[in-house]
Amino acid sequence: MNQRPDGRRRRCRPPARAVRRVGGPHYIVRVSTLWRGEKIWTGTEFVTGVLVEAGRVVATGDAESLAAQTVSQIETLPGALVVPGLHDAHIHAASLARVRTEVDVRGCADEFEAAERVARFLAANPGTGLVWGGAWDANQWGGRQPHRRTLDVVTGPRPVVLASADYHSLWANSAALRLVGYGPETTDPAGGRLERDADGELTGVLRETACTAFDDLPIDDADALPGLMAQTIDDLLAVGLTGITEIDHEDAHVALRALHEQGALKMRVSKAIRHEDLPLAMQQGRRTGEGDDWIRVGPLKLFADGALGSHTCHMTEAFAGEDGHDGGHGVPTLTQEQLKVYTELAVRAGIAVATHAIGDRAATEVLDAYEHVLGATGSDLRLRIEHAQHLRRADLARMARLGVVGSMQPVHCTTDFELVDALLDGHDIVSYGWRSALDAGVPLAFGSDAPVEDPNPFVALHAAVTRQRVDGTPAGGWQPHERVSMIEALAAHSRGAAYAAGWDDVGTLTPGMLADFVAVDTDLIATPERAHEARALTTVVGGQVRFSG
Repeated sequence: MNQRPDGRRRRCRPPARAVRRVGGPHYIVRVSTLWRGEKIWTGTEFVTGVLVEAGRVVATGDAESLAAQTVSQIETLPGALVVPGLHDAHIHAASLARVRTEVDVRGCADEFEAAERVARFLAANPGTGLVWGGAWDANQWGGRQPHRRTLDVVTGPRPVVLASADYHSLWANSAALRLVGYGPETTDPAGGRLERDADGELTGVLRETACTAFDDLPIDDADALPGLMAQTIDDLLAVGLTGITEIDHEDAHVALRALHEQGALKMRVSKAIRHEDLPLAMQQGRRTGEGDDWIRVGPLKLFADGALGSHTCHMTEAFAGEDGHDGGHGVPTLTQEQLKVYTELAVRAGIAVATHAIGDRAATEVLDAYEHVLGATGSDLRLRIEHAQHLRRADLARMARLGVVGSMQPVHCTTDFELVDALLDGHDIVSYGWRSALDAGVPLAFGSDAPVEDPNPFVALHAAVTRQRVDGTPAGGWQPHERVSMIEALAAHSRGAAYAAGWDDVGTLTPGMLADFVAVDTDLIATPERAHEARALTTVVGGQVRFSG
């Protein structure tokens, strides 16, 4: 029986017990570790001790009472609070890893400052190959969109492509446009747009599916990617993450498998399947949830629309002051029929589906597809809406009825609330409605969407409970009625995120569960407003210390 994060249904395996034979076959020693902490939140209660054998929790309670049992060793955890291991329900770990090798234009005041950074990067990294980078934000440039000519001045014949901060637009120079065959006669693809200036010339800014032409270009880092991802995983462990749902392409899957085969995969990974990789996944017989305690098959990732930052999320009502593409309603990247076909193909193959939907109209169409497929198949796979930023209340109720998980990223709210006020004022929607989702009975899973946002889960927890940026703005929080408690936020970032990935033995420190936890220097529950200042001191995965700082 499937486990629900609200506890109404539950399944967990019996605790596995490690055995070590000593001196011959007749002597068996159970290796057990008692982890002691000043204040340990198990997900259901506070204790001072957790007993672990073979990487799983076998008992919790008073540390002194547990110590009276046969215990092989005792470890004392530092800090003010220990919580179940945090799982990022939506992260692009390969993209985050590649940021180390790309040009960074985040935070630039305008396109000219961005071009200066590109020039410095090219000077330090000479060559002729394609250069990637990001993450520019035209919303911080007074709405002025960049132009390829600005890049052309500093790049010459070397192709350069810069992703927007939301990764739903690209800014390419002329050499890069030629590389993929884009020219004056190129028409907009379905679900995408090539921006043009007042003279009708391509600006080099590409939206949604117009960006996918660059997906077919090989990235020459297959040998380097496993190492880059190993470094990134170490960084994620250092901020208290013990598991992730990885959303990137098949090369990330190959790199993660390579790490696992080397015994170097230090955190738990649910690896999603991009829609272009679905044929390969089906040919290989991948099914969601299959794998071991370290890496498992995740859901199929679909895109139903774009993003708010690129003004391409698909809305029922038009963006304020806009009458552009699709009447200012954003960009649907898949038709209703395509959503149904992809979803049904995946579900019948045993693969769950996680569909990106930021606008309310996109979410409605995704739910229409899900309801159709669930009715046709009777499947109990856990379907998800990724981001679910702007929803109609009727769709929240429908998500609850269908058991659809809301996979949300709290920092998107605190990053974009001014844009919501500017573009979606007067819309009959719930924006970043975590409280409304929980009250409606929607299973909630928290993540970061890194590298779009900071992967630090403590920043996300702060955003969830305050709806403020780390500088305390806006005073009182943006739409504070949608705040959640720290206990609820921790649940969404641990067992809720694990539940969304189909991982039923992760997310609480209760008997039978995998022993993943993090010791924090700050009591998140007693002082939730200080969560963004919190620091992981010790991160434990499967009863083994994976980070100590």
